[in-house]
Amino acid sequence: MEQATQINDSLDIEQMKEKSFWYADWSFPIMTGLMAAAVFAGTSMYITYGTGAFNEVAFVSMLKAGLEGGSYGPVAAFGASFLFARILEGSLVGILDLGGSILTGVGLGIPGILLAAKIDAPVKNFWLALPTGLGIGLLIGAIIIGIRKVTINGKGAQSTFGADIMMGAGNSSGRFLGPLIILSAGLASIPIGIGAVIGALIFYVWKKPIAGGAILGAMIMGALFPVTLG
Repeated sequence: MEQATQINDSLDIEQMKEKSFWYADWSFPIMTGLMAAAVFAGTSMYITYGTGAFNEVAFVSMLKAGLEGGSYGPVAAFGASFLFARILEGSLVGILDLGGSILTGVGLGIPGILLAAKIDAPVKNFWLALPTGLGIGLLIGAIIIGIRKVTINGKGAQSTFGADIMMGAGNSSGRFLGPLIILSAGLASIPIGIGAVIGALIFYVWKKPIAGGAILGAMIMGALFPVTLG
């Protein structure tokens, strides 16, 4: 009798979750949309008035450098890479890092891409920035929920698809990250690229995932030979 009561209670809780706004799948894009609208509009205020950006000072300085020098490539690549990684992470792990996805991705990456493409209006006009950010956030939320439906919550799903890549170390798919990390390190600077290659080689001989060695090697050489942002 007691076990049957516990089962009924758990079923009632699940039914309440299905009807609750805070647990519903359809409400998640609304939340991400509202947050993205605020952050995107904050970036618009920063570009127009010099204050209002929702991000770390070091990251915002990349956008400032683009505004002063006209080169938005670094901030666009930096923010967009964060956004892409966090969308996968949120879909497959179940936790969305707002700092990387909304603050850095939507607040810096997408504005950087738009400015680099000479599309100024959605970024520099505050009242246009609000619906633009809202639309971006709604799209991000919908993508995350859609991926989860196909992977984690799919009926009979035996794989989380990209999760093995996101987890990286210890997975056979994680080895494909190594060459990409080495390539990215080489684009940053020659010493950092050399460090990534040496680290990857050491880990390969050690029979460990080369992605970890490439990251450590790049970090060590980056500390010894830091990249100066002109």
